[in-house]
Amino acid sequence: MERDRLHPQCDYIEEKMIRKQAGFTMVELLITMVIFVFTIAAASNIFVSLLTQFKQQSKISETQIEGLVGMDVFRRDLEQAGYGLPWVLSTDVTYNEGSGTTTSGIPAPNSNSFNDATANPPRPFVSGDNIMGGSDYLVIKATSVSTDPAAMKWTSVVGTAGGGSQVKVWGSAAEDLIDGDYVISIIPTRGGSNQRILVSNVANFSVTFNQASFPVDYAPSIINDTYLVYGVNTGTALRMPFNRADYYINRGATLPPRCAAGTGILVKTLISHANGNRGTELPLMDCVADMQVIFALDRNGDGTAELYTGVLTDASGTALTAQQIREQVKEVRVYVLAHEGQKDTTFTYVPPSPSVIPASPDPASGAGRTFNFTTSGITDWQNYRWKVYRLAVQPNNIG
Repeated sequence: MERDRLHPQCDYIEEKMIRKQAGFTMVELLITMVIFVFTIAAASNIFVSLLTQFKQQSKISETQIEGLVGMDVFRRDLEQAGYGLPWVLSTDVTYNEGSGTTTSGIPAPNSNSFNDATANPPRPFVSGDNIMGGSDYLVIKATSVSTDPAAMKWTSVVGTAGGGSQVKVWGSAAEDLIDGDYVISIIPTRGGSNQRILVSNVANFSVTFNQASFPVDYAPSIINDTYLVYGVNTGTALRMPFNRADYYINRGATLPPRCAAGTGILVKTLISHANGNRGTELPLMDCVADMQVIFALDRNGDGTAELYTGVLTDASGTALTAQQIREQVKEVRVYVLAHEGQKDTTFTYVPPSPSVIPASPDPASGAGRTFNFTTSGITDWQNYRWKVYRLAVQPNNIG
């Protein structure tokens, strides 16, 4: 009797235990899997979006840092243009400058009047206006535009009794020229306009430095008279009494993967004293579409620039001489058009007008040019973030 009374309850407990052991039904598993898949997909989309944004922002930050560093190198050379250049050459002095051939659309170093005549004082700036598919080419001349250790140094030599001389010693390895450095010697002034005369011994305009016994032909013969001595090169005899840096966009260079096809690399290169060819290119900025250089000129001599132009010529179109450039150039403006970061298919760039952006938006003059993306040959330009980097520099060493 007691067993019969408990049997239904035992059956219920046994059935419940069987259900627990049976687990989830197929429908329950399918529903769970679908929910799991949708959850993972949503999380993956968020992760991919965050990763893409992080990568894009990283590339933008990389570009901005690169732009700051590259433009600072450019700014320094613009400020240094003319540093150590002679203003007056004696009739026996001649020198050679750039040489070579056009390569990959880059003009030869001796083309487009980049070289100064062998008997003329060097110009601090030479501009190739719109000669590289619309982009500019800029030449800067100064002893200090080179990265050679000697080019960072200068000193003075003073005439002493008995026809001797004494070199100024700074007492720092970073500042003192060392024996064997190739240097030039310049007379600072001789009268009102006869200034910065390049010293030579007829055969040569440069000499190797010797601190203990400075070469007599390049030192003052008058007591207390002072000459300036500029370092130019460490190990190679001088081809020219200065260093020359060329700035241009190399569109044939191997671009980083993030750059749009059709852009190039803004580079600086030095003309070799050994042979006049370009040396190794120093990359300043990647993904560059255009560079424009504008000079603020004071033609009327009132001390204020009234003309903004990309060419260094007078009203008749004749190239300005070294002296005219020193007198007239008050400011140099550089505009570099490049994109930040990498391609972003979720982004659409909208120029100020259809497909056109001012590469050199100079409201004071309208000089330079506007850049037309449609005709530029740049692939998928709409999916890049474009920016104009600007420099406005007053040269410190040309006046």
